[in-house]
Amino acid sequence: MSNSSILTVSGLTKTFRSGDSKLTVLNNVSFAITKGTSNAIVGPSGSGKTTLLGLCAGLDKPTSGHVILNGNRISGLSEDQLSKVRNEQIGFVFQSFQLIPTLTALENVMVPIELRGVPYRDVEKLAVDLLEQVGLGNRIHHYPTQLSGGEQQRVGLARAFIHQPDILFADEPTGNLDGETGTQIEKLLFDLNQKQGTTLVIVTHDRELARRCDRMIELKNGEVIHDSDVSKKHVEIQSEAGLVE
Repeated sequence: MSNSSILTVSGLTKTFRSGDSKLTVLNNVSFAITKGTSNAIVGPSGSGKTTLLGLCAGLDKPTSGHVILNGNRISGLSEDQLSKVRNEQIGFVFQSFQLIPTLTALENVMVPIELRGVPYRDVEKLAVDLLEQVGLGNRIHHYPTQLSGGEQQRVGLARAFIHQPDILFADEPTGNLDGETGTQIEKLLFDLNQKQGTTLVIVTHDRELARRCDRMIELKNGEVIHDSDVSKKHVEIQSEAGLVE
């Protein structure tokens, strides 16, 4: 696993104005994410988790500070430039699925890579393969309203990964799911991370899910109050036990 940073957040601040008052959602947040790792962002409701994820993914722009992805500063890019970065480097799994209701599961998964001008048959084959991998090979022609919440989330995961992004952001990917389905989604996420080397950044209220990640970043009132590198601790423990040369 490379020790290089794929994502660097520096002095990130986001404020919103409501009349004469100003609400600071994020306040001077800084950290770096190592390529190929799994990372959880945790904290109480209103702590700024989803806002932070959106800024890291280029879905919104900070009030101050910057985001660097793969060595390029994305927080100052135009919307067209950001769209290109998202289409080529970023995958995003939404808590509310965000599937297009008039498209089938197959068509929803195909959307991101179709924008690149790849031949239809190639895109279709890749989308079918991904849907089969997430257990939906027999549901590819179903519309979102014909799918359960867990099935819609799996479609969203396949869509987020069809262009093989360098980094995958997931906002409460198991939040709307029952326990068994949530476990299936977790497995799919970690399979992508471990088998494909995709960097994961997951916002979650689920502490058990967070503890499975290499790192846990905890927010409160828009600030980082704890940053635990689980993988580093694991290596240190192994080293102390004489298991690492």
